[in-house]
Amino acid sequence: METTLLLVDDEVKMLEAMASYLQNEGFRIVSATTGKDALTIAKTERPALIVLDWMLPGMSGIEVCRELRNTGSYGIIMLTAKTEEMDKIIGLEIGADDYMTKPYSLRELAARIRSVLRRIQGKSEEIQTMQRGNLEIIESKCQVMKDGAEIVLTPTEFKLLVTLAAKPGIVFSRLQLMKSVMEDDFVNYERTIDSHISNLRKKIENDPAIPKYIQTVFGFGYRFGDKL
Repeated sequence: METTLLLVDDEVKMLEAMASYLQNEGFRIVSATTGKDALTIAKTERPALIVLDWMLPGMSGIEVCRELRNTGSYGIIMLTAKTEEMDKIIGLEIGADDYMTKPYSLRELAARIRSVLRRIQGKSEEIQTMQRGNLEIIESKCQVMKDGAEIVLTPTEFKLLVTLAAKPGIVFSRLQLMKSVMEDDFVNYERTIDSHISNLRKKIENDPAIPKYIQTVFGFGYRFGDKL
């Protein structure tokens, strides 16, 4: 079955070029030129990954990314002409899985898409489940259940949770966590881990201010609680 990608860009010629190239790479393509259309199509088509332009008319790519993260689990690659380091950090902190600046090569875009899809989907077909307290983490389905109810996580949040939960009590530095969930391009932005951890705690902890699952080890990093 073909993997569906949603391409979102208000530059029609760029959109057509991306669609043509990625179709030849074996992907099924749906597209949108506005943020509102992108949200509608994402709900109906359920793409595996969304290539999202930062600068969109009306609703910006950043706003679209935030909304997507509240409504489902998608891979997201942000495209932008912005080159400042802070812009890249903002893109990652709101939930983007990767970030490319214009101009970029379509060949590199295809490679990055496959890289993000590998991180999201994993290589194993075998169902692997971890039970941690009242959390059930189903790795092969990228699914987390708490007391029987599903918790929607971003791909980055899910990978962070799996990394920590796989070794309860072991302390991970921010850099170690960043390397485990992101590409090498982003290992210098390990402070963004704090934002991802904060968002993850809001979703899985009964009281994020007093976390029992993801604990801070001051001066070192984070660990998953081993006394649940």
